[in-house]
Amino acid sequence: MKIDFDGLRGFVLVAELGGFSKAATQLHVTQTALTRRIQRLESYLDVRLLDRTTRSVHLTAVGREFFPQARRLVDEMMSAATRLRDMSRLGKGNITVASIPTMAHYALPAVMREYAMKYPGNRMRIIDCSASEVGPAVLSDLAEFGITIQLERRAELAEQAILREPFMFFCREEHPFSSKTAVSWKELSQTDLIVVSRLSGNRALLDHQLARKRLSLTGTYEVDHLSTAIGLVSAGVGAAILPFSTIQEGTNPMVRRIPLVRPVISRTIVLVRRKNGYLSPATQIFYDMLARRLEATVRKVTVARSTKPRATTASH
Repeated sequence: MKIDFDGLRGFVLVAELGGFSKAATQLHVTQTALTRRIQRLESYLDVRLLDRTTRSVHLTAVGREFFPQARRLVDEMMSAATRLRDMSRLGKGNITVASIPTMAHYALPAVMREYAMKYPGNRMRIIDCSASEVGPAVLSDLAEFGITIQLERRAELAEQAILREPFMFFCREEHPFSSKTAVSWKELSQTDLIVVSRLSGNRALLDHQLARKRLSLTGTYEVDHLSTAIGLVSAGVGAAILPFSTIQEGTNPMVRRIPLVRPVISRTIVLVRRKNGYLSPATQIFYDMLARRLEATVRKVTVARSTKPRATTASH
């Protein structure tokens, strides 16, 4: 049997107000119901807390000793409940999100600004990590939810597919392919490619989908991070196959982003959280904002054409 909080609160009110009638009125219960609550509490504690007569009620010696502790417990519980209600209503609380770096710089900043304007004072932490590390970060409670690539599904995680983005051909504007409106995979053998390591989630996804088309990806240069690849592209070392979101619109005037065709290969971005898990009120608000923001970009990514972005931030 567990201690009855309703009985504890009832006992405190009876002691403070000096009787069952006033306490029952404040609790919106009958005197009979209140009496039963306190009797259950006394049974659990195996002591008598109140002496009752037809006209009055008094604390026993044990009740007088217990009363200050009981009042403190009730006050702390009521205060905690009030804080939680305020957090839920006002979006108060700290937020920790695990994210692949491309989404950390592509999707999160605008949502973070919007959230900070509506709910100032909340602390936000972004764990930028590889696609293979996002799920474990959520399952180990380092983050409440994550943003990653859809790879192998894990039974303990719930996924919400939020964005499908194509892999694109990135090159400097003086590259022989820079004037093309599209580049086919078979044409890639004609250029020096910067490829991402086979340990990368993006590379694993690319290799899997290309193998189904009896194609393969080979490069002159190999790097571990997308940010390194786009840096080398900007420096004119070679061209690279990278996700659409590797750089943002209007961020690098020297780099072109050209659609890859025959076949078009895409990656699916998912939000992951514990299956049947609960997000804190603050995190739930941020999660919903992010989902709406990413859903709003779907059309723009789907119809992506050759562009001239400007500036360079990315990774896995």
